[in-house]
Amino acid sequence: MTILLLGSGGREHAFAWKMLQSPQCKTLFVAPGNAGTAEIAKNININPTDFEAVKTFVLQEKVDMVVVGPEDPLVLGIYDFFKNDTELKDIPVIGPSKVGAQLEGSKEFAKEFLVKHNIPTAAYDSFTAETVEKGCQFLETLQPPYVLKADGLAAGKGVLIIQDLEEAKTELRNMLVHQKFGQASSKVVIEEFLDGIELSCFVLTDGKNYKILPTAKDYKRIGEGDTGLNTGGMGAVSPVPFADAVLLEKIETRIVKPTIDGLQKDGIEYKGFVFIGLINVKNEPIVIEYNVRMGDPETEVVLPRIKSDLVELFQAVANEKLNEVALEIDERSATTIMVVSGGYPEDYEKGKVISGIANIQDSIVFHAGTKLDNGNVVSNGGRVLAVTSYGNDFQEAIKKSYQNIDKLHFDKMYFRKDIGFDLL
Repeated sequence: MTILLLGSGGREHAFAWKMLQSPQCKTLFVAPGNAGTAEIAKNININPTDFEAVKTFVLQEKVDMVVVGPEDPLVLGIYDFFKNDTELKDIPVIGPSKVGAQLEGSKEFAKEFLVKHNIPTAAYDSFTAETVEKGCQFLETLQPPYVLKADGLAAGKGVLIIQDLEEAKTELRNMLVHQKFGQASSKVVIEEFLDGIELSCFVLTDGKNYKILPTAKDYKRIGEGDTGLNTGGMGAVSPVPFADAVLLEKIETRIVKPTIDGLQKDGIEYKGFVFIGLINVKNEPIVIEYNVRMGDPETEVVLPRIKSDLVELFQAVANEKLNEVALEIDERSATTIMVVSGGYPEDYEKGKVISGIANIQDSIVFHAGTKLDNGNVVSNGGRVLAVTSYGNDFQEAIKKSYQNIDKLHFDKMYFRKDIGFDLL
């Protein structure tokens, strides 16, 4: 098969690495890719949201399948674009329809779906610039901390958790009236704060059948001890040690099954990943959010633990025969640590030469924000590299990742030294 993978981050490098292990994957193109995917596949300079350019390339190269990494092309409707085009309709796209992608594209849509299908989630209400003062009154009915979520896509940074009521009101006005997150915050969801420990559940579905992938926990804050600004993710651990059989059974019966059943009941076409962000409150799982693709950096720990042929799983998704394929999981733990640019998630510099990648042993380096420049691998984003390791438990895996990070260098390089601290 010839496969086109859309995206350029650590998630996409991990997908490329895994798909190329399949005997069915003969040629893999990545658009636009990074320095890591360039080593193992063929990078193509196409923007994943330029659907006409994607179409031209797919027909020219006789692509058999398209795998979508990031959320933007899904929310913009790439699945529907292929389905409704006479020349493309027989080429499977791994990712949900435009309506299905609203589970991530609109926080309000997701909350309405959760309530409609009796899936446990926090109490909420949503507001616009016209109703901002009502939003301030709603905040007064809640206990701190206050959770404000931009309704649209904000690259993982559109959620604010604030202790002080007056500050929460100010930030609500900043989001709605002053468009702090641009169009993404033209509507804001306010919800009650849930006190617990977070984890991520990943599901692959063909719209009817599903497979639950390994659990993972990621670390969003830039600072140690989960302090400072939110990022796209600074590291991840899989499996989640506290996710025992009892909790996993609750997640499946109360959340996963009603989610897939809900998609069917609502007539929503969905062939791809559902990422369910959960919080464990006194051993009761509650949904914080949905994403409609794999998380990053969780992909870098989840995919290495899947023993099954990923391309075979994707073909089963396309053919609605996921129930006929076995999902085999590696029992070992996997951890990944993100190495980021100094200053991230605020202003940072690109183009820093990275050294030491060739010296890494017993870990996998997934490139996130990198590119090739005159034969050198240079930084090209806030999150630069993900160093993934296996271990008999997460402590052993983390230790390996940190030992290998010591071999890496670029100017102003930063990483958190406490990933997994809350699991000990």
